[in-house]
Amino acid sequence: MATPLEQIRNFCIIAHIDHGKSTLADRLLELTGTIDARNLKEQTLDTMDIERERGITIKSVAVRMNYRASDGLDYVLNLIDTPGHVDFSYEVSRSLAACEGALLLVDAAQGVEAQTLANAYKAIDQNLEIIPVINKIDLPSADIESARRQIQDVIGLDGDSAILTSAKVGTGAHDILEGIVARIPAPKGDRSAPLRALIFDAVYNSYRGVIVYVRVMEGVLETGMRVLMMSNGARYEVIELGVMTPGMQPAKSLEAGEVGYLICNIKTLLNTKVGDTVTAIQNPAAEPLPGYKDVQPVVFCGMYPAVETDYQELRDALERLQLNDCSFLFQADSSDALGLGFRLGFLGLLHMEIIQERLEREFNLTLVMTMPNVAYHIKKTGGQELHIENASKMPPSNEIEIIEEPYIEADILCPTEYLSAVIDLCKKKRGIHVRVDYIDARRCMAVYQMPLGEIVLDFYDKLKTLSRGYGSLEYRLIDYRPGELVKLDILLNGEAVDALSSIVHRDRAVPLGRQLASKLRKLIPRQQFEVAIQAAIGNRVIVRETISAMRKNVTAKCYGGDITRKRKLLEKQKEGKRRMKQVGSVEVPQEAFMALLRVNEESE
Repeated sequence: MATPLEQIRNFCIIAHIDHGKSTLADRLLELTGTIDARNLKEQTLDTMDIERERGITIKSVAVRMNYRASDGLDYVLNLIDTPGHVDFSYEVSRSLAACEGALLLVDAAQGVEAQTLANAYKAIDQNLEIIPVINKIDLPSADIESARRQIQDVIGLDGDSAILTSAKVGTGAHDILEGIVARIPAPKGDRSAPLRALIFDAVYNSYRGVIVYVRVMEGVLETGMRVLMMSNGARYEVIELGVMTPGMQPAKSLEAGEVGYLICNIKTLLNTKVGDTVTAIQNPAAEPLPGYKDVQPVVFCGMYPAVETDYQELRDALERLQLNDCSFLFQADSSDALGLGFRLGFLGLLHMEIIQERLEREFNLTLVMTMPNVAYHIKKTGGQELHIENASKMPPSNEIEIIEEPYIEADILCPTEYLSAVIDLCKKKRGIHVRVDYIDARRCMAVYQMPLGEIVLDFYDKLKTLSRGYGSLEYRLIDYRPGELVKLDILLNGEAVDALSSIVHRDRAVPLGRQLASKLRKLIPRQQFEVAIQAAIGNRVIVRETISAMRKNVTAKCYGGDITRKRKLLEKQKEGKRRMKQVGSVEVPQEAFMALLRVNEESE
């Protein structure tokens, strides 16, 4: 028998990175008896190896818990654990659409951080009921009153109603469960209406095809029912339904208000779109659910298989991974230096690292990545407008009238003592000062506008270093603005390597070119002939490094006699090297591309 709507609660946990979301989820699973204490491990819902190693949540995970509240009724609580890092905010917004309420976690020692604020605003935009929770109250440095004030002053929620907890030791976990039942509204939805279910995630299984995760908004979904995907008209028969506990537990039906999974023998990945609406073929819904906004990637790079024959395997792997993470985009691309591959768009540099690592681990691929860059708008002298994501597509400088780069507005929260160091960093990255808000006597928020291209590589790492780990960053794209930008080419023996081209600010071109050339000189193996490494802007070479040829003493056997004998041998060797240089090509090793990703862009 289906659970009455009044006894269902759908909620998620949102917070800044490392404020204890996954640990709190563990306590709730333990307290509700969803997972046996013997099987419970730290970060139970973080199932990927990469999540457990890095200690961060990457994928949202849904799990169903049964709880008998103090009013004597049995409730079904559907929890969706979400990521906290800025690069995975799209996962958070998808999870919020499947919920009616959210637990907003605030670290009692660190207070409200940039991502706390961003996630709170996302939840407010979705009209969710937000329950503030102050976590880590057992820490010696915990300042509960300060955390309450920040919840009130910075976010605008009632700080006095915040639940105090320590997810690590379990203090306050029972109060949270009671708060969820009392304060989060029950889902709305007519179970007699035509079926409408929102797809909020999907994963590919080699044996069962695509497993779709849905939140049923209206109607009833039953095993054996014939269903329709409203975005593309694909039709399927439901083979299996069920709920996550957190393992897959089959059920006969899912009714309005419930969250679960759906298996329909979906073989083709193209027919499953996150944000799509599932409806019944016999009695279809008149219109689909609102779904999600299309994601806009901000960081782009080329990805190529190290072995050319792995191209098709890489395509299949990207399609499967995109099903599970639709926030990255890819399209076929080719490079003179690296052959056939793909151009990928990501939400940030960590997002790019995670996708690369997942492809290498889960699909056993060896990949070569090019330098990451952002998208630019170019207006040519003839009036034609271009949108380029790859430096090799940039037209010659004499054809460009205006080149515009994306600008972001960044909210940087840090202790007041590190504010001057943060301001210096923002100035180096061409930041425009907007304002500084003082949250309390110890913490402040600096708001800066700066080019996105300046922050994608190393800004977050530098911010953490300068602020001793206390700084936090949240940013949003605002517009495109004209800039003094040039294309920096890397040439090997006069031939440009398209995969190493990048678009940079004119002031940074020489220092960056010098660093790239210096790094390549150490990474490219010596040849039988001299190799010239040059950094150039258009036809003007700005930096040159030389890898000297391998030496062989051809005159070693000449013990005496006329000097012309030695000269003849040396001239012969010289001619041979000149001929070899004409036909020889320089192979750029894979490590060079990897190392260039890590190149320090700081001006010398």
